[in-house]
Amino acid sequence: MKEILTNSIYFGFFLTIGAYLAGLWVKQKLKLAIFNPLLIAVLLVMACLMATGVEYEAYQEGGEFVSGLLTPATVCLAIPLYKQLRMLRKHLAAVAVGITSGVITSAVCVFLLCSLFHLGHEHYVTMLPKSITTAIGMGVSEEAGGIVTLTVLSILVTGITGNMCAQLLCKLAGITHPVAKGLAIGTSSHALGTAKALEMGEIEGAMSSLSIAVAGLMTVVVVPLVSGWI
Repeated sequence: MKEILTNSIYFGFFLTIGAYLAGLWVKQKLKLAIFNPLLIAVLLVMACLMATGVEYEAYQEGGEFVSGLLTPATVCLAIPLYKQLRMLRKHLAAVAVGITSGVITSAVCVFLLCSLFHLGHEHYVTMLPKSITTAIGMGVSEEAGGIVTLTVLSILVTGITGNMCAQLLCKLAGITHPVAKGLAIGTSSHALGTAKALEMGEIEGAMSSLSIAVAGLMTVVVVPLVSGWI
């Protein structure tokens, strides 16, 4: 069985899709934020690989079919933004300040945590792109000398956490304006957070989509400037 699965380039593809569909089913049945479909899918894939003994490299051959859709899926998030261009023009100053402060706050938090836990330069630059989309974050980490696989993990954890907690945190912080909600979610938790923002409303989704692109570009500029802090 292990040899058959290892030699099949479609194993990773169908396992990824099946695990995510299982996660969606669990979320629909239990209706709790902690049962995030992506988190469940990750755990199911890990469990399946451990049970079958299939190496990650063999799984990734098929999983790349799904990974290849990441960039066009991110680009498609521009559609809700286009529908809210009037809202964007109206709140342009707030958008600029919100995204800029979010990017700076993320970089400062990573610096403080790395200093607190006495982490070295390699781990510091690895986690700096944690709040931007994977398509951009991997390149930023590699260019800065980080560990790309750990960068992907930090981006994934950040996104899942944002997706699970965004609505609750906005409520606890008293954030009620849809533009503010979207900017906060997109800047801090990229595409996975934006999926939750789209559920919250069209304006939230549009502003969050904008934040992904702008925060990603700003992070590309900020990382070389702050990478020498540690």
